[in-house]
Amino acid sequence: GTTPVNIHGKPILSKTGGWIAALFIFGNEMAERMAYFGLSVNMVAFMFYVMHRPFESSSNAVNNFLGISQASSVLGGFLADAYLGRYWTIAIFTTMYLVSLIGITLGASLKMFVPDQSNCGQLSLLLGNCEPAKSWQMLYLYTVLYITGFGAAGIRPCVSSFGADQFDEKSKDYKTHLDRFFNFFYLSVTLGAIIAFTLVVYVQMELGWGMAFGTLAVAMGISNALFFAGTPLYRHRLPGGSPLTRVAQVLVAAFRKRNAAFTSSEFIGLYEVPGLKSAINGSRKIPHSDDFIWLDKAALQLKEDGLEPSPWKLCTVTQVEEVKILIRLIPIPACTIMLSLVLTEYLTLSVQQAYTLNTHIQHLKLPVTCMPVFPGLSIFLILSLYYSVFVPITRRITGNPHGASQLQRVGIGLAVSIISVAWAGLFENYRRHYAIQHGFEFNFLTQMPDLTAYWLLIQYCLIGIAEVFCIVGLLEFLYEEAPDAMKSIGSAYAALAGGLGCFAATILNNIVKAATRDSDGKSWLSQNINTGRFDCLYWLLTLLSFLNFCVFLWSAHRYKYR
Repeated sequence: GTTPVNIHGKPILSKTGGWIAALFIFGNEMAERMAYFGLSVNMVAFMFYVMHRPFESSSNAVNNFLGISQASSVLGGFLADAYLGRYWTIAIFTTMYLVSLIGITLGASLKMFVPDQSNCGQLSLLLGNCEPAKSWQMLYLYTVLYITGFGAAGIRPCVSSFGADQFDEKSKDYKTHLDRFFNFFYLSVTLGAIIAFTLVVYVQMELGWGMAFGTLAVAMGISNALFFAGTPLYRHRLPGGSPLTRVAQVLVAAFRKRNAAFTSSEFIGLYEVPGLKSAINGSRKIPHSDDFIWLDKAALQLKEDGLEPSPWKLCTVTQVEEVKILIRLIPIPACTIMLSLVLTEYLTLSVQQAYTLNTHIQHLKLPVTCMPVFPGLSIFLILSLYYSVFVPITRRITGNPHGASQLQRVGIGLAVSIISVAWAGLFENYRRHYAIQHGFEFNFLTQMPDLTAYWLLIQYCLIGIAEVFCIVGLLEFLYEEAPDAMKSIGSAYAALAGGLGCFAATILNNIVKAATRDSDGKSWLSQNINTGRFDCLYWLLTLLSFLNFCVFLWSAHRYKYR
């Protein structure tokens, strides 16, 4: 059932897959992340400066875009595992992504889609006197933006799994190839982010918003062409039917037999189809485990079941074990929601901080929207040194041939994220007091010449290190631990956790604003960062991150690898 096939579903007769096939897939993911980060870092500024929306609503809209693009990845994973396969899911959604990027480019290029920009200087923006965007203009922008999010939702859970499918699991070097694949995969993600934070920002400054978003569309178009060009080289796995249906069948069958006893005289045994193959396409048989005994009732074969029982009354052991595995996996990606929340806050809050700081390097002035490139650079550096420095050192300590286990890497990432957000709170406290003492309290869009923005690099680089260890370890963990016929669903767990983190950031911001708003309408998250208390928010995030880390340690200690 797990034998790889070609695009027509026939057994592979020639040499396919391997690193050459993976390279075509890397290109698609790099362009997707380039567009994703290009939109996330530029869209807040576009809505504020061009569409004349407040920072608060602009940030929430972008957070919702980030959340939709990740949380709805479960839909993409479901379609890939159930019906379409990973290749066709990527093909359909990457085309949708390209069309929506073209729509965003048109929205930024044609005057009919934006409000009047005349008589709208910085003072008018600060006072809110610029002509606001019409409701239909915002509806168009939100529509194409959220369609882009849905396009990403079909790509993200499938690309990493489809790339990993290109390697022969019977090879003696399979584990090594898989470990290196996920590191190089995240390296392609990082390169996409770096290009978004540098080249796209430069194009925006020199040629305008339309050309900047157009650059993203062109990159996506090229990557689509490369992805389709690699079609003859890809190895495929047959979809195993609807995983949600199989999960529902297990739950219904277990409920129906909830009162049946394993010691009953009617009990024949735990049901499994005879032979070497399982009843599920694309899946090997999974041996029985002792966890979640109540689910075993679904495989409880009684004399009354007959020779051809309904799958809604009797399920195979393999089918029951699939559900058990999905349940066992949940706590680990759930503990990464907090990291995604912190990353989302950084994308918006840190940009607002940078607007008040000096971004010059000697005579070179970096745009504020270039600042998030530094986590990408730190990720690039860490991944480049991972095998030559980190693995040999940790191998001596842990005895693990890969340096650290997957869960250990996730734990390292979560621990480093706590340090990052704690430093962010310390620096923001200093920055705010400096602004007040030097007369910048009400000039929150004016840079303070004697306070450099490069103090932000510490929190950026630390969060980049955290992201490398946590996300790469999580992707590898989910791919290896997920059931054979649910690999895309497993990968979607990571994207779902990321999406929930984005939504959680919006919810947290709304709660903080409501709870801290005073009689003058000021809160911790006031639009004027110098009168707000971003530092208190960072301290709150530090506390929540620490509590989350404790929950992770408990969950990881209890988890047993398959």
